[in-house]
Amino acid sequence: GKQKIENFHALDDVTFHVEKGEVLGLIGRNGAGKSTMLKVISGIYKPTSGVARTQGRVVPLLELGCGFDAELTGRENILLNGAIKEFLSQRLQEIIDYSELGQFIEMPLKTYSSGMLARLAFSVATVVKPDVLIVDEILAVGDERFQRKSHARMMELMSGGTTVLFVSHSLPQIRQMCDHVVWLDHGKVRAFGPTDEVCDQYAADMA
Repeated sequence: GKQKIENFHALDDVTFHVEKGEVLGLIGRNGAGKSTMLKVISGIYKPTSGVARTQGRVVPLLELGCGFDAELTGRENILLNGAIKEFLSQRLQEIIDYSELGQFIEMPLKTYSSGMLARLAFSVATVVKPDVLIVDEILAVGDERFQRKSHARMMELMSGGTTVLFVSHSLPQIRQMCDHVVWLDHGKVRAFGPTDEVCDQYAADMA
């Protein structure tokens, strides 16, 4: 038989801009294109048309732990994972202390729980002080106490002028942290504007 191929556009004619130091939220149902959008902006995916422009050092917190080697220890992975090894080696103890992994930092990553792995990855990624931070649902890192700690680190980065793009299914979190919001629906921009205005529209639609 003949093979039938259908094109699927994860994103379709999406246009928006983010100012330096702004926190932009991305909301929408599962499959709306939010994570794909972040990967395009991060440079992981290349758009088939159009262009994504960023300025400054971009740090994506998308799939925490991606790029780690399960056979190496936590300490070894901190240095392996960093393209700027000299910088990370100088901040090594700070990363270890922040991750709260204790003696497990000397153990292979294959012995880590998912929460421990996420804590290590978050600690490495956020010590770099990026110009643009891209976050996909990672504030639920580790236990409740570490979540509060990671939230405080995020707020510290934001107050320091870091531009943040933030995906979350939690509207209260979006309302608290974001200046503007993009609502994606089946790969298209349904709304783009001030946080409360777009969140109200989205909540009404969900209801």
